[in-house]
Amino acid sequence: MICGATGFIGRNFTESFALKHKYEVHAVWHQRPPFELDNVTWYQGDLRNPQDVERLVAGMDVIIQAAGTTYGSKYTVNQTYVHITDRPVMNSLLLRAAFDCNVEHFVFFSCTVMYQSSEKALLEDDFDASQELHPRYFGTGWTKLYVEKMCEFFARMGRTRHTVIRHSNIYGPYDKYDLEHSHVFGATVTKVMTANEKIVVWGTGEEKRDLLHVDDLVKFVELSLSKQTTPYELFNCGLGKAISIRKLVEMMVKVSGKSLEIEHDLSKSTIKTSLFLDCNKAKQQLGWEPVINLEEGIRRTLEWYHKNIL
Repeated sequence: MICGATGFIGRNFTESFALKHKYEVHAVWHQRPPFELDNVTWYQGDLRNPQDVERLVAGMDVIIQAAGTTYGSKYTVNQTYVHITDRPVMNSLLLRAAFDCNVEHFVFFSCTVMYQSSEKALLEDDFDASQELHPRYFGTGWTKLYVEKMCEFFARMGRTRHTVIRHSNIYGPYDKYDLEHSHVFGATVTKVMTANEKIVVWGTGEEKRDLLHVDDLVKFVELSLSKQTTPYELFNCGLGKAISIRKLVEMMVKVSGKSLEIEHDLSKSTIKTSLFLDCNKAKQQLGWEPVINLEEGIRRTLEWYHKNIL
């Protein structure tokens, strides 16, 4: 069962798993309507409703939890509370139902906002609970950490394996590309693909991000389902390299083939951090490492955008 199957990450997982024809795919949607795809059974449900969750989880072997509330940097700064209300409710209900229904494997997508800015690749145990999280990520970070610990708690009960994935910034097909809600990669794609003469970048562009194509994340989950034998594992999942927003824009303009002037709007907010992940644990235990480099990922994404949005 894929929760949030009509969202960005959920849709990519739904399409990938359905096309392999070795999985019986059950997909959950809430408000955004389902799409036509063979080998998928659709269910509408509100994951904040205990009755809906119990109905949906019964009989499932694997739950991929890709449902949530996601917004761009504007909302992260101005409306942080949207992340810390519905998310704990839906994940608590899903984890309880997974235990009650003897689900074999539960996959939870965490994030990396709990890590401190760093110029070195960060390991899973580089998070220090005694250090203050970035003020703008305080609510989101502690909410994710709470759900991570819920996964560990239920794993100790012995019925269900749990995989928690602290993934870096994910990009690719079906991401949000409207400037009101998109993250930095999706927003940059839209700006580049719709620009004629120049592109305006918010802030200084000094922030550094670890960017991973969604296909590499899909492969990560497949390997965890087949190779993880322990009750609970927490993994980093990223490209393992940092790129500044300024360089990302320059690379995207180059790959697009356009001749665009790049300007910076210094009145816009900038969350100045540097973050990239050490994913050696996933390589050692699962045999996973990313195969899509950033330039290739940009090319694939721009081609998809041109075919599906322009």
